Amino acid sequence: RIAHRENREESPEPESSEHDKATHNTRSSFLFLQKKKKTMGNSITTKLPPLELVPRCETAKFMGTWFVVGNKPTYFETNASNAVERYTLLVGEEKSHDVDIDFQYNDGEPTVGKLKSLPQKGWVVGDPAVSSKWKVSPFWPVKLDYPIIELDDENYEYCVIGYPSRQYLWIMSRLPTMKDDTYDMLVKRCVEKHGYDSNIRKVPQKWTSEEREKRGLTSKEVPDELLVCTSA
Repeated sequence: RIAHRENREESPEPESSEHDKATHNTRSSFLFLQKKKKTMGNSITTKLPPLELVPRCETAKFMGTWFVVGNKPTYFETNASNAVERYTLLVGEEKSHDVDIDFQYNDGEPTVGKLKSLPQKGWVVGDPAVSSKWKVSPFWPVKLDYPIIELDDENYEYCVIGYPSRQYLWIMSRLPTMKDDTYDMLVKRCVEKHGYDSNIRKVPQKWTSEEREKRGLTSKEVPDELLVCTSA
């Protein structure tokens, strides 16, 4: 969840906005920098076998809000908390991509760390209705692999996004919390099935009513019983 603008020097870039600055502090920024060092095109330089994707992911059902509860973070995510991703399916013949993705997190402590945000574009590769092979892009012309390797195929309550080199991983839930047995099961699958090591960081998720409102989340997404009280 890229700092390359092609090797062009014809005209100076406009002064960066706060949003542009935030864009550089994202997982996609780091992934692309690493990719440029280690890969050519869209091929990943690794001796590991390809990741095994889930056989079916209903794109429409996958949409909505996801909370990142565990990850193998990029450099910029090492202190991330309250990480949230929102997926919106686009329709119409004139669309340039399939999915709008918004990624937000607090840099540091939940609710008090600086809020950072990155809008991204997503493409569903193959059957647009049911494919688990995606590409994502923070801006043209960069497209990165976004394989869905684990998914609650009944209720879509959890998912895992992998990365071919196994250096990065994102475990996500529809709620800010995940049952320990579910989390442990997903970590075990990542290790035994997908070739990851077990050094997976738990992402802090602590929410107040003020933070929920500021982020535009609902009581269905962050239930009242999961809120913590603000200190006086």
